[in-house]
Amino acid sequence: MSVNKVILVGNVGKDPEVRYLDNDVAVANFTLATTERGFTSRDGQTIPDRTEWHNIVVWRGLAKVVENYVKKGSQIYIEGKLRTRSYDDKDGNKRYTTEVFVDNLQLLGKKSDNPGSSSQPAAPMGNTQTQSPSTTAANTSQEDTFLGNDETDDLPF
Repeated sequence: MSVNKVILVGNVGKDPEVRYLDNDVAVANFTLATTERGFTSRDGQTIPDRTEWHNIVVWRGLAKVVENYVKKGSQIYIEGKLRTRSYDDKDGNKRYTTEVFVDNLQLLGKKSDNPGSSSQPAAPMGNTQTQSPSTTAANTSQEDTFLGNDETDDLPF
């Protein structure tokens, strides 16, 4: 048995690029930064923060959610799987890139940090094609929290 699962919490590095393919299929691409905090070791050596950049790919309904709600700087939680693909650059060299294909996405942070939180219509927060009823119910309650139907400013994690 093998598992290909990625869980990331980070900040969006640039506004998502959303394209529409045949049959109105949406795909969104953006970068996500995750940062491990630096520290000072026992012997006084300072270890700086370390930021990793991830290429994120979101399809269909979730891409439409990204288009409406996710902007540069937004803090998000994603679950997905790693996919590596190859392509030829302009000089004909073979290049490889690794991307995270998103299965589930949750918006984090304060409501005021997420543009459109009160003016946009409700939208699904997960890939309902692969979710169990309990997962869909959990996403719905988190969606209600994001859309301002809760008394708190932060999602409960």
